Amino acid sequence: MGAALAFPVSLAEKYRPQTLADFVGLEKQKKIFGKLATNPRPCALLFQGAPGTGKISIAYAFAAEIRAEVHHIGSQECKVERLQELVRTCQYVPLSGGYHVIIVDEADVMSDAAQKYLLSKLDSSEPVPHTVWIFTCNAVDRLEERFLSRCIKLPDFNSYGAGEAIADLLAKVWQAEAGTADAPNFRKMACGNVRESLMRLETELLMA
Repeated sequence: MGAALAFPVSLAEKYRPQTLADFVGLEKQKKIFGKLATNPRPCALLFQGAPGTGKISIAYAFAAEIRAEVHHIGSQECKVERLQELVRTCQYVPLSGGYHVIIVDEADVMSDAAQKYLLSKLDSSEPVPHTVWIFTCNAVDRLEERFLSRCIKLPDFNSYGAGEAIADLLAKVWQAEAGTADAPNFRKMACGNVRESLMRLETELLMA
């Protein structure tokens, strides 16, 4: 008998890690974030990696760990006017009493004017108080050296070497979603990308 499935959201969204400890792989990133969560401070972080490797998810998990107020700037939205608005907001201590976390998605496509505006905000000349900046990108070739020099660059985001852990995750998800339905080969299904692996599993579940 086929599995009775209902997907109000995708499996990748449903099983998105909520805490730093929940992430599969990314051991170096988890270690860095664990130390920052213990002793947070204003800074700018740069995440580089392919889509689906956990950059945005771990940024949100870190923000939750320090109970920060999150401001997300999506791809193509990082313009000077939007940044100025956020900088004004972040001059005030957030309602949580802790930090602001500004997540700039796909920062490598931000305008040149936005990069130049940020230079003084990311160094000691006009720092934004109570604020951690997190920039994600697929590559850094479109980012200015002056901008890059103001960011702490984390190790590249990938899931290489985490195949066994991803396969274990897929097995747990299958058990939760499909119960006793015949299971596929999770090790063959697990690739170096957690999101893609979960999407493959979703296809299998729909056919079960």
